[in-house]
Amino acid sequence: MIEFLKQPWAWYISGPLIGLMVPLLLIIGNKVFGISSSLRHICAACLPAKIPFFSYEWKKEIWNIVLVAGILIGGFIATQLLLNNQPVQINPKLVTELSGYGITDYHSLVPAQLFNFQQLFTLKGFILIVVGGFLVGFGTRYAGGCTSGHSIMGLSNLQLPSLIATICFMIGGFIMANFVLPFILTL
Repeated sequence: MIEFLKQPWAWYISGPLIGLMVPLLLIIGNKVFGISSSLRHICAACLPAKIPFFSYEWKKEIWNIVLVAGILIGGFIATQLLLNNQPVQINPKLVTELSGYGITDYHSLVPAQLFNFQQLFTLKGFILIVVGGFLVGFGTRYAGGCTSGHSIMGLSNLQLPSLIATICFMIGGFIMANFVLPFILTL
C-alpha cells in the first residue's frame, strides 16, 4: 500500500478528489474552500490592534486554520514517509529549455539552483522569491481569493467573478511562463 501512495497520482484521480472538497464542505456546514483566507484569520487572531480588516469573529473560521494546518502536516508526513527517490519526470523539451538557462537541477519539484537561501541575495533570487511572493500576496488580496478559492470553489458555484479571476490567473501564468520567467532567468 505504501508503494502505491509513493507513486505520482494521475490527474483523473487527484483532480476529482480535490473537487470533492467542494460538496463536502458545503454539506458539512456551508463552508467555502480557500487557502488564502486562513492567513487573514491567523492575523485576526494574532494582531491585537484595531485594524478594521482584521476586526471580525475569526473564531467562527477556525476550521479553515485547522484545514491549512492539516495540509502542512500532511505535506510534512508525505515528505518524510512517502518520499519517492525517483527524479521528477519532465518533458525532454523542457529539460533542453531549462539547460539553456543554466538550470540543470530538475530532479526535485523546485530547482535548488533557483530557490535556496544563497539565491535570496542575488538579483534573480530576490526577484523570484521576494518580489514574486509579494505579487502573489497582492494578487490574492486584489482578486479577493486565491486560485484554490476561485478556481475550485468559485467555479463550482458558477460565480462570474471566479470565472474572471481564473481566466486572469491563466493569462498571467501564460505570460509569466513564456515571457517574464525566461527574461528573469537570463539575468
